[in-house]
Amino acid sequence: MAEIPQRLIVVGASGGIGQALTRALLDEFPAAQIYATHNRSAIPFHHERVDWRQLDVVDPDAIETWAAAFDRVDWIINCVGFLHGAQGGPEKNIRSLEPEFLLDNIKINTLPSLLLARNFAAPLKKSPAPLLATISARVGSIEDNRLGGWYSYRISKAALNMALKTLSIEWRHSHPRGCVAALHPGTNDTALSKPFQANVPPGGLFDPSYTATSFVALLSRLDPSQSGQFWAWDGSKLAW
Repeated sequence: MAEIPQRLIVVGASGGIGQALTRALLDEFPAAQIYATHNRSAIPFHHERVDWRQLDVVDPDAIETWAAAFDRVDWIINCVGFLHGAQGGPEKNIRSLEPEFLLDNIKINTLPSLLLARNFAAPLKKSPAPLLATISARVGSIEDNRLGGWYSYRISKAALNMALKTLSIEWRHSHPRGCVAALHPGTNDTALSKPFQANVPPGGLFDPSYTATSFVALLSRLDPSQSGQFWAWDGSKLAW
């Protein structure tokens, strides 16, 4: 995009990729104001151009109230993600499927991007080059699924991809200068991937700062003609 974003939102900026992305945006856009959300009581780091807010990303009222304070937003990047927790982790087979765990995956991995799009549609429309991007995952690709398993995570990310694709079609008309993107970060050295890093091949585990810098470079060159695509960190296009 030719326009330099001035007002950026990073949702889930307290996570590994979210923190790295916030720092990368500070470096790349020295005049930009960043609004970052966290889900913990402690702010991960302080910076004069980062306005932190604790936000429950699955609370429609909380997002609506927050969005009402913005007149214009240029970029929104949603880094929130859920893979495992106290209630369990990715399923190896269908016998392991638990309804509540599946719904938790959808609630955290799919719903927030829709709530952000609904409530920030008006502030984004006032930007000369609005962008909405969300961290997805290659395992959400139906065409790329060759290993099976991980039902809840795959389903929630596939649903996210469909939501972003559908939004991009609607916004061709309502936000014709905008771009919607799904992003695959690869496997990063974060708490989300920690239990599964033993199976990562050599060279396949990325530092979040590398992924964040790669994403900022990718997002900076996207334009409306590329809206509704699924991108890997290296700029390659992924199949739905």
